[in-house]
Amino acid sequence: MFFEKTAIIGVGLIGAAVALAMKKHGLAKKICGFGRNETNLKNARARGIIDDYALNLGDLAEGADLVIFAAPVRAFKPIAGEIAPYLKTGAIVSDVGSVKGALVYEMESAMPEGVAFVGAHPIAGNDKSGIDAADPGIFIGAKCVITPTSRTDKTACQTITSMWERFGCKVEELTPERHDEILSSISHLPHIAAYALVNAVHEINPNFIGYSGTGFMDTTRIAMSSPEIWRDICVLNRENILNHLNAYKRQLELITAYINGLDWTTLAEEFGKAGEARKKLRDERNNTENK
Repeated sequence: MFFEKTAIIGVGLIGAAVALAMKKHGLAKKICGFGRNETNLKNARARGIIDDYALNLGDLAEGADLVIFAAPVRAFKPIAGEIAPYLKTGAIVSDVGSVKGALVYEMESAMPEGVAFVGAHPIAGNDKSGIDAADPGIFIGAKCVITPTSRTDKTACQTITSMWERFGCKVEELTPERHDEILSSISHLPHIAAYALVNAVHEINPNFIGYSGTGFMDTTRIAMSSPEIWRDICVLNRENILNHLNAYKRQLELITAYINGLDWTTLAEEFGKAGEARKKLRDERNNTENK
């Protein structure tokens, strides 16, 4: 597996990390980037993250063997329409977006004949953004979900799977719909909860945040994530997120009822149930990492 030209649309944290991982493993002869900020692209080139950049999507896509979408997910469809006439037969288009669902089918439909789209989502990253925080090591041990459909080219799917495995990911296949249902609960809901928690404390008294300890800091770390990216995720995964927000509200209502009713025994049982589930997750992760 070797790509003569790889095009990365969106040279931010994950896009830059993909470029660095490709260089680390010798998977690309030339990596070309595209983004809204030319200064950022020049910086990425100067630091050796990308080899060149384009300010025109046609120039970026022309001759590319692999195109990776690392831009905000709401931009995928219009960008796909722009690059489609320039994609060569045999090219593979993939992504790193945290929403799949209908978007995968839209991306497949936007591809010209002879070009394959393979949905992918490496579940990796941190609260920082931009190329300064890019590190190919974030993929080591991380799960990467591939979301093939009945239309997905099997050879292209295997190529993308092999690429993420080379990066150190543990690859799993899910349908686009199942991916969005799962990610809504374990990624999208926690981000929204973190945003809401910070805003709630700020509403109570903005000066109180200055007294925060590690508990508040750890719980709300992801509230520093890009608001534009998470707005777009809410737009594209709206139904799942609303369902899971309702489940979260029911849990808050239960806790409120126990406190109102002075039912401290049941309250402790609820806290204990959550603690056991979290400990089980920690132990499973530790066992996997030690293998």
